[in-house]
Amino acid sequence: MSRIRRESGEGKLGCILWLCLLAIGILIGYKAIPVKLSTSELYDFMVEQAKFGANNPPEAIKRTILDRARELELPVTDENLSVERIGNRIRMKTKFSIPLEFPGYVYVWNFDFEVDRPVFIV
Repeated sequence: MSRIRRESGEGKLGCILWLCLLAIGILIGYKAIPVKLSTSELYDFMVEQAKFGANNPPEAIKRTILDRARELELPVTDENLSVERIGNRIRMKTKFSIPLEFPGYVYVWNFDFEVDRPVFIV
């Protein structure tokens, strides 16, 4: 009894392409997530300093933010961070870039943080 089987010639190309896309997504996440977490932590720290830094002069707040940025290994310097108190408000600005290196490509991620809050005396 001879039986003829017909099999469709499903290739593995679709699976390979999805695995490549998955690998690229994992690589991007591996590089980008730690940077995003660090920068978000710095921004939250700046907001906290603006809320509760009423008794500190702007230079002390600036030093504190620079120390925190150094701990987080972010390229914030004295030149690209400004802290000023205008009346009963405090304004902080920083602008920096972090290069993310991928095989064959370097993406420069720009950050521009600005915090402008009223000063609360506790």
